[in-house]
Amino acid sequence: MPKVKKRFVAMLMTCIFLLLSGCGGANTAGVNTSDSAAAAGDVGSKNNTQSTEPVTIEFWYGLGGKLGENMQALIDKFNSSQSEVIVKPIVQADYSETEKKLQAAIAAGTVPGAVLSSNVDWARKGYYASLDELIAATPDFNPEDVVQTFLEQGQVDGKQYFLPMYGTTQVMYYRKDALEQHGLKAEDLNTWEALAAAAEKMTVKEGDKTVFYGWEPMWGSGNMIDAVYGKGGKILSEDGKTVLIDSPEWVETWDLFRKWIHEDKIMRIHSGGQGWEYWYKTIDDVMKGQAAGYTGSSGDQGDLDFGIVGAMEQPGWEGYGEGKPAAEAIMAGIPAAASPEQQQAAMKWYAFFMSAENTAFWSMNTGYIAVRQSALENPEFIAFSEQNPQATVPLKQATHGSKPFQDPTGGKISDALKIAADKVQISNVSAAEALKEAKETAQRELDRIQK
Repeated sequence: MPKVKKRFVAMLMTCIFLLLSGCGGANTAGVNTSDSAAAAGDVGSKNNTQSTEPVTIEFWYGLGGKLGENMQALIDKFNSSQSEVIVKPIVQADYSETEKKLQAAIAAGTVPGAVLSSNVDWARKGYYASLDELIAATPDFNPEDVVQTFLEQGQVDGKQYFLPMYGTTQVMYYRKDALEQHGLKAEDLNTWEALAAAAEKMTVKEGDKTVFYGWEPMWGSGNMIDAVYGKGGKILSEDGKTVLIDSPEWVETWDLFRKWIHEDKIMRIHSGGQGWEYWYKTIDDVMKGQAAGYTGSSGDQGDLDFGIVGAMEQPGWEGYGEGKPAAEAIMAGIPAAASPEQQQAAMKWYAFFMSAENTAFWSMNTGYIAVRQSALENPEFIAFSEQNPQATVPLKQATHGSKPFQDPTGGKISDALKIAADKVQISNVSAAEALKEAKETAQRELDRIQK
């Protein structure tokens, strides 16, 4: 999930026309050019046979709950704001299912015009369209205003293939009453050691059974990798040739999570199920009073009652300073097999979604990080942040966060880490054993692409 809230002027039709003319395209069917023809003068008047029918594109995304509702709200707002493009939402179970279905669509040659998904390897193989010309043809897009660390995450070999729809980072959510009951303050839980001690204090057991957990890490490798970053651990060496996931920083950190879950039983995870089922079960435990807190996405804020819970940054480690969890952009792309008209329509939709007003709306209503710096100047966002201080937690954490790992093997290293995390979190396998196996697999895949 994975895992705060000024309207962009519509795309100038003149620039689109000039771009297509320069590329040899004589007809941009599906785009209403009545305004651009007047602006383009003689050039525009030569294309008076252009279609005025709107271009309909499918937009695939894997968002549920409040996130899905807010995405639908922005799609409806976009569709009613202009007559050139109609976005048809196609909802998937989650991010993974979106990519799987896109893979099948690419093979079948029936791709959507826009998709909330990104894959560096697929971009290199030509499955995604380069967006540089589309961005250049959208003068009001202003890439300099986009948070650069997010924008850079969508670049592959010097070209922009993906656009950041929103930023995310995993933060901590805690029940206010649970902390108060035990005389604890959120600001004191700024190290993992302090959080573990607080979790033990808050845990309630009946015999050998834990009936109230002190904390619930989220299933998967994500927040355990974040904890490793806090100790200075890295996935790859500086030259990118050696996998480092069996170093002491990794083993010590992951084995503490294993111990907290399986031996001390002061923490637990929910795993499996369909889509985001495990995620919402974790949230429910906290909201229903079965756990004191959990590690989750900044995007969870739209599903939480902050009369009950509060938010804080991920802790660091004693002697290492503040935490350094990854701050990641959730990217959207345009399949290369989409027609030129669909690609232009998709870019129009993305520019709308990423406008200062709409990225601020998304942030305010979901907790995800706005992707434009100008969003922070939005009056509604300023007022919202003053009344909802939890909205600023992801932004503050992102300022000292780590860049997300870009897997050079097309996902093989990340897959090895996921398997290792399951062994540690679910099967109680020692971190040393799980990470040793993962390193061997990951190094083999890395060596293969370096030959």
